Amino acid sequence: MQFKQWIKFIGTALLATTFAVSSQAAIWSSSEVHYSSGDYIGSGGKHDLSATVLTFQHASGHKYGKNFFFVDHTRSDTGSSFYGEWYSTFSLGAITGSDMSFGMVKDVGLLAGLNLAPGPSSMYTLPGVSLALDLPGFAFANLDITGYNNIKTNGASGEESSYMLDFNWAYPFKAGGLSWSVEGHAEYIAGRDMKDGSTTLEDWILMQPQVRMDLGEALGNEAGNFFVGIEYQYWKNKYGVKDNNESMVQLQTVWNF
Repeated sequence: MQFKQWIKFIGTALLATTFAVSSQAAIWSSSEVHYSSGDYIGSGGKHDLSATVLTFQHASGHKYGKNFFFVDHTRSDTGSSFYGEWYSTFSLGAITGSDMSFGMVKDVGLLAGLNLAPGPSSMYTLPGVSLALDLPGFAFANLDITGYNNIKTNGASGEESSYMLDFNWAYPFKAGGLSWSVEGHAEYIAGRDMKDGSTTLEDWILMQPQVRMDLGEALGNEAGNFFVGIEYQYWKNKYGVKDNNESMVQLQTVWNF
C-alpha cells in the first residue's frame, strides 16, 4: 500500500507540473534527495519520538514562471507516512512584458498550490500571489500569500477556509574557505473553525530553517552536488491544536542532481 501511495504522489506531482508549465520547456531545473534524522521534542520539553525523513524535491523554471514540489516519507517509532506539496508560480512580469517591481519587490506572480496527505486522505488548495523579493546576497527570497482551503478530509466534516503567509529563502555564503547556505521557510496559517462547529483550530506557525555545507566541494569534488547540515523544525500549535508545540533538530544529507 505504501508503494502505491508513493507512486500516486509522484504521478500527481509530475502530472500537475506538466499541466502547469503548459508545454513550456524548462530553462533550469534542480532535483534533490534529502535524508534527515532526529528526535521530536513535544510540549514541556519531553522526548516524543525519533524519526527519519526521506524527501524528494524538484524545482524548475520556464518562460512564464516556475514549479516546485516535494514528497516526504517519514518513518518514526509510531509508523510511517507520506506527505507532499506542489506549487506553480506564473510571473506577471513575464506574461505581460511589464515591470512589476516596487520597493523591495522585483516581481509579482500568481500562485497555485496543492497539499496532500494520503494517510488521513486530506487535501488543501492554496491559490494566491507570490512576491519575489530583491534582498542583497540572497539566491532567492519569496513571500507567498495564499488561501488555505480544505477540500477533502476522510472521517471529518472539513474545515472553513483560512489563509497562509510563507517566507521561503536561500542565502549562500563563504566561511572558513567553505561554501555554506542558510535556507528554508517559515509559514503562518490562520485559525479556522470546523464546518460542523465542533471545534476551532488555532493559528499555527511552522519554521524549518537549515544550514548546509557543500561537502563535495570541501573534498575536492564538483561544487553543488552533495551537502551536509542541520535542520531545525519548530511547530507552534501543530495541526491547529492549542499548545501542541513541537521542535526537532535533524542531521541532514542532501544530494543534488
